[in-house]
Amino acid sequence: YNKGAELLDYVINKDDFKMTDGYFYPLNKPGLGVEINEELAIERSKNAGDWRNPVWRYPDGAVAEW
Repeated sequence: YNKGAELLDYVINKDDFKMTDGYFYPLNKPGLGVEINEELAIERSKNAGDWRNPVWRYPDGAVAEW
C-alpha cells in the first residue's frame, strides 16, 4: 500500500501544509484548498496495481474494519 508515492507527491501547494508552532492552519484557497497535480495523478494511475483493502478480523471472525 502506498509504495513509491506519498499523498503530498500529488499536491502542488505543499507549503500550505507545513506545520507552524505545532499547528496546521486552515487553507485559504477555494474548495478544500488543495491544488492537485492532475496530470501526475493520471499518469501514475495508468500503472497502478489492482489494490484491495485488506479485511481485518478478530479471532472470533468479527470484522475489525475501522
